[in-house]
Amino acid sequence: MLAGAFIGVNIGTALSSMPSPTQVVALLKSQQIRHIRLYDADPAMLAALANSNIHVTVSVPNEQLLAVGQSNATAANWVSRNVLAHLPAVNISSVAVGSEILTSLPNAAPVLLPALRFIHSALVAANLDLQIKVSTPHSSSIILDSFPPSQAFFNRSWEPVIAPILKFLQSTDSYFMLNVYPYYDYMQSNGVVPLDYALFRPLPPNKEAVDSNTLLHYTNVFDAVVDASYFAMAYLNVTNLPVIVMESGWPHKGDSNEPDATVDNANTYNSNLIRHVLNNTGTPKHPGMAVSTYIYELYDEDQRPGAMSEQFWGLFNGDGVPDYTLHLTGSGLVLANDTTNQTYCIAKDGVDEKMLQAALDWACGPGKVECSVLQQGQLCYDPDTVGSHASYAFNAYYHKMGMSAGSCYFNGVAAITTTDPSHDACKFPGSNGKNGTFENGTTLAPSSNSTAGSSGAQRQYYEGAAEIIQLMGALLLLTMLLV
Repeated sequence: MLAGAFIGVNIGTALSSMPSPTQVVALLKSQQIRHIRLYDADPAMLAALANSNIHVTVSVPNEQLLAVGQSNATAANWVSRNVLAHLPAVNISSVAVGSEILTSLPNAAPVLLPALRFIHSALVAANLDLQIKVSTPHSSSIILDSFPPSQAFFNRSWEPVIAPILKFLQSTDSYFMLNVYPYYDYMQSNGVVPLDYALFRPLPPNKEAVDSNTLLHYTNVFDAVVDASYFAMAYLNVTNLPVIVMESGWPHKGDSNEPDATVDNANTYNSNLIRHVLNNTGTPKHPGMAVSTYIYELYDEDQRPGAMSEQFWGLFNGDGVPDYTLHLTGSGLVLANDTTNQTYCIAKDGVDEKMLQAALDWACGPGKVECSVLQQGQLCYDPDTVGSHASYAFNAYYHKMGMSAGSCYFNGVAAITTTDPSHDACKFPGSNGKNGTFENGTTLAPSSNSTAGSSGAQRQYYEGAAEIIQLMGALLLLTMLLV
């Protein structure tokens, strides 16, 4: 069911100046984020996600759980308003019912399973149950004695609730949603959990944790917690239920009693987490079994109460400026939020050539990229392919726009990479700090050979440009930082 692992991102909204839904979606597109989790089913956000092909998990907020769990009709109405009304334009792939109910709202535990069943029944009635899965995210704190993982079990007081939920998830071909926070495991361990073990840093063999019952070696907290959930489920005779991690991350700032909430640690954790998940290595108990994970979170939420670190889990601040540069070399075109001069915008492989040509025409025309260097006899003419020429033009536009969010999209045919696409004497803007200059000193001149027309695809690019322009005000700070 979960063929290959993916990385998604949670989108919280407790910001004093929350970006508009259009700005949020532009940022998602520019970062190649294809899976998101919303904590509600906000209609404006879902409208902005229409036709984006981004996979969306919508949520029944905790405050709505009681009503949904007590009435089949209320649940059906919820599905009608928050799911059916947005299909098929929005790619809704799952519904998360509540969030950490057993630990954060235990009085609502009796209605959790009925809510799951009612939501699922409404999807069955709409013939959508195979397309949209239903589950509920749990805190990992419901798992006791999580190390060694083979001895882990669910809090016994919750077994009468958890056991039937697991059977429901199994019978509906769904998955177990788990929130995994090695940061808190490390903070609460009183020095027992080494920082390197929490951050996925390489450990010498003698420092690896070994489960004495299975002799499995654990090199990081994340795998140990996920395996603890597998063993806890097996204790209740559920052995074939996949796990999706709905929240995991690391704060990049904290107060004086949170000394390890730093930019470096957040960068290390999230970069290593992304690489670990996308390598499809699985866990020691289930090697090769995908454990797709949603990073917590897209934006810093400055209105969250509690410790200072609660406000600083984001990859970006509210202006769309990266809080730090993820170290993702070798991990492909995913979450490349590096906005230094070491990122480039290139044409994706395997996309429709007509769409590439339309995007190239737009970049060299209305996009005002100087494309004369792509003409025959010039430094970047070879290789004479649409993809190669488009990569140059996309990258020139991307750097002209200050590498801002949304400026490397081109209707989905472009992607950000950390690999310099320069070749031979053709140096791409941003290469080695150069901005459109070449080895022989030739500079770019305005193009006199634009072929931009007015096809439907090109009209879409005009619309995309308008969206980018809307972003410019909010992203002015980013541009200033990069000049």
